[in-house]
Amino acid sequence: MKTIVDPAAEFVLAVERVFGMSPRILDGSRAVLVDDWKLTLEAGERELWLVRYLPPALEDWRAMVEVNGDIEGALRQAKEVIDG
Repeated sequence: MKTIVDPAAEFVLAVERVFGMSPRILDGSRAVLVDDWKLTLEAGERELWLVRYLPPALEDWRAMVEVNGDIEGALRQAKEVIDG
């Protein structure tokens, strides 16, 4: 029996739990906006990229956190990078 794991299925709910706010959903739940940070799942949901939005319409790709089967753990690491 084959099991398919999709970290993006839990992504939005996990963002709400870790960041304590409802994010703005972008790109079909593979990316969300939290304040001025875009959190986006890339590379088959194995990478969580932290992108800072800068006025007027620029993106600064700041950091990447590996998703090792636990999207919430990756989001906690991302929050540390953002807060730190």
